[in-house]
Amino acid sequence: MMHVYFVPGMAADVSIFEYIQLPEDRYTMHTIPWKIPAKNETLKQYAKRMCQEIKHTDIVLVGVSFGGVVVQEMSKFVTVQKLIIISSVKSKFELPKRMRFVKKTGLYKFLPTGLVAKVKNWDALAVGEFAKKRAAMYQKYLSLNNKQYLDWAIKNMVCWDQETPPKGIVHIHGDSDIIFPIENIKGCIIIPKGTHVMIIKRSKWFNKHLPEIIEKDLR
Repeated sequence: MMHVYFVPGMAADVSIFEYIQLPEDRYTMHTIPWKIPAKNETLKQYAKRMCQEIKHTDIVLVGVSFGGVVVQEMSKFVTVQKLIIISSVKSKFELPKRMRFVKKTGLYKFLPTGLVAKVKNWDALAVGEFAKKRAAMYQKYLSLNNKQYLDWAIKNMVCWDQETPPKGIVHIHGDSDIIFPIENIKGCIIIPKGTHVMIIKRSKWFNKHLPEIIEKDLR
């Protein structure tokens, strides 16, 4: 039995994995929810604390978006058979120009994250049917609106300074991802028409292909 641990995207609830199904005779799925960071906690310290939720050895570690960054840091503290990131980046060189600009100018310090916590109904702010559906999805899955967490997460995302990806990392990315554009991404499995939320929208693809991706090249 292989234990697969999943970490969601920034501010997202572990329910983003609700449609992911792996064969129960071969895999046991675990999800690790976000913790509220301590004041001045480094990403390394936070990742080590997240590892406290891991109760097995030789695991598979899967992270989405900012969760992909965090699992890469977590992999430095636990024994990992396979490290998989989805809709994420492997190094600071894959970050889009706008994030590098925000880092350089320090604008991330002035984002109005406190306002997010005050919004109770995103659907009421949306105009048009498509916008309302998207707002309802955000309302459902982006449940962590704690200002301390958001400030910390945004800072550690745009200021992440990893230059060399972990050996053997598997990167799955959509060619329609507007958060981390595909043109910045090197050496990944490309999902045509895959967006930044494809872990939800393209769950059938993951259910079909994740087992073979996990087991490829394992001894």
